Amino acid sequence: MVFGWLQLLLLVTVLPQGTTGIKDCFFCELTDSMRCPGTPMHCGDEEDCFTGRGVAQGVGPVINKGCVRAPSCGREEPVSYMGLTYILTTTCCSGHLCNHGPSPTGHPTVTATASLVLGLLLLPHLL
Repeated sequence: MVFGWLQLLLLVTVLPQGTTGIKDCFFCELTDSMRCPGTPMHCGDEEDCFTGRGVAQGVGPVINKGCVRAPSCGREEPVSYMGLTYILTTTCCSGHLCNHGPSPTGHPTVTATASLVLGLLLLPHLL
């Protein structure tokens, strides 16, 4: 059983923060620049990370990032920016800092970490 506890300890230590109930997301104000790297912010217990993308007739897109409650995910809402009304679509993701890049598909280290942990858990059964 000692090895089982060691595996559990390793699993908890290696998993990203988003899987342990603590979640940070990137935040940036509404901007017309597609470079919206944002700054980390803490989210509430029932919030997900989001990336909002807005479009308006005849002008370039706008983007923003932050935390939002699940009912707002996938919604289209009008927002005003620089005197124009944009239709902003909110796309959510649930991993730690998952709204980091141009598309909110999840943080790349989540997949790598999950693969590492799965490999470590299966290793004793393969030997």
